[in-house]
Amino acid sequence: MAALHESVGSRHTAVLGVGSYRPSRVIPNADLIEAIDSSDEWIQQRSGIRQRRWATPEETISMMSLAASRGALEHAGLAPEQIDAVIVATVSHMLQTPAVATAIAHQLGTNQAAAFDISAACAGFCHGLALASDMVRGGSARHVLVIGVERLSDITDVNDRGTAFLFADGAGAAVVGPSEAAAIGPVVWGSDGEQFDLIRQREDWRDVVGSDDDPGTGVMPHLVMEGNAVFRWAAFTMAKVAQQALDRAGVRVEDLDVFVPHQANMRIIDAMARAMKLPEHVRIARDIADQGNTSAASIPLALNQMIADGEARSGDTALLVAFGAGLAYAAQVITVP
Repeated sequence: MAALHESVGSRHTAVLGVGSYRPSRVIPNADLIEAIDSSDEWIQQRSGIRQRRWATPEETISMMSLAASRGALEHAGLAPEQIDAVIVATVSHMLQTPAVATAIAHQLGTNQAAAFDISAACAGFCHGLALASDMVRGGSARHVLVIGVERLSDITDVNDRGTAFLFADGAGAAVVGPSEAAAIGPVVWGSDGEQFDLIRQREDWRDVVGSDDDPGTGVMPHLVMEGNAVFRWAAFTMAKVAQQALDRAGVRVEDLDVFVPHQANMRIIDAMARAMKLPEHVRIARDIADQGNTSAASIPLALNQMIADGEARSGDTALLVAFGAGLAYAAQVITVP
């Protein structure tokens, strides 16, 4: 039997750069309240959201991804041809196939990089980050571009009182590569399929299209969510997952500088911080107030905003925690680039 060669990668990995893109349309609560018989005060009390960003027709999944990716590459000091793989986390690319990652890899100017999409909803970016780190350490890639991107406004029911004010659009990206010291901790991830129906696409595509005997609805599928049940699950479960990620990375909660949770709801963010007993010095991402819930894009968008605002500085220790439909979740500790 022939002896096979094995790939040899870097012992350590790091996030080398991040970038983001926020759509140009700003949608205040006032634009949504009439359709859902609500008020700005009610929305802010329930979610912490003042306004959100929705994409224009020109701000496509690819366009937003490219803009965020170019920012991440510039931050990392790398050229597109140095990217060996592109991972796109999204639930709102409307083509079942091919993966939008392949088009982005080409349009960005990579040298035919490996490219694929993943679907882990709001936890998608943290899943992609874990995959990228393992790819670099395993030797299958030296530099990996991870993108979280959504156009959730396409699948938001503006008449649904429980979700119309939550979802938004945008893109965030990160470049993962080799490092002299550990700067991406072990991932803690999993799923609770018993809660499969708590956040989901309401309509099956077959119901939309129909058949010879059934004309179908002709209505775009929409996201629905059982908000109270998700709140209870996330506030309890994610604090434990966050602690496990800290433990696996060998980091005490007192050592944290930055906490970047998925921007699902301000009340969930506050509940997690209380349950984790975060020290007062830990700076917490609260990007949801003006951006809304952008699913897979929320963590890179929030992290990049904290860097731009000086709330997250190079070398800081940051905890990323994400959860979403499935219910899928992932968390890891990183060093801020």
